[in-house]
Amino acid sequence: MQFSLWLTLAGAGALISFTPGAGAINTMSNSLNAGFRRSIWGILGQQAALVIHVLVVALGVGVLVASSPVAFNVIRYAGAAYLVYLGIRQFLAKPTVAEEQATALRNEPAWSIFRRGLWVNLLNPKAIVFFLAFMPQFIRAEQPLLPQYAVLTATVVAIDILVMWFFFAAAARSFQRLTQNERGQQILNRVFGVLFVAVGVLLALMH
Repeated sequence: MQFSLWLTLAGAGALISFTPGAGAINTMSNSLNAGFRRSIWGILGQQAALVIHVLVVALGVGVLVASSPVAFNVIRYAGAAYLVYLGIRQFLAKPTVAEEQATALRNEPAWSIFRRGLWVNLLNPKAIVFFLAFMPQFIRAEQPLLPQYAVLTATVVAIDILVMWFFFAAAARSFQRLTQNERGQQILNRVFGVLFVAVGVLLALMH
């Protein structure tokens, strides 16, 4: 891949990552609940889903999903339902002021955080459609495909990790003081709960 083309790819990848969505909301929620450092597990889960999306598109399955209204809608509504579920659970979560309760929350297994990030991104068929439109702009058919897909995937994943961790997760730390009291925790739970539900509803309604 030519350097000028890679720079364009990096710029597009950064723009995509900075666009708020379910992944950003999930990352900020994890940073507040599990801590800045442990929020990386949710980010890695989201990247695993991204790699799967790239593979699906690269193998041609994405064309079938995008062209099949039934398959597309099944994944879309499943993803929307999962986001709404996360939102309701967050909205109804009880404040954990007690030190032992807060410790238990921050000790959520890494696999649980990873799995949630995976499903948040995986159950989004819009990502498949997006990559169908996005990837061909940076792939040259006359050149070996595997190295190009490898560079594209590594670039997009690396940029998304940096943006998610050092921008969205770090930004959530500014709200950390609100987690020190019951009222603040309740406000944050409801805000993020509403955001999750809103993104889920948008995913279900958008065509």
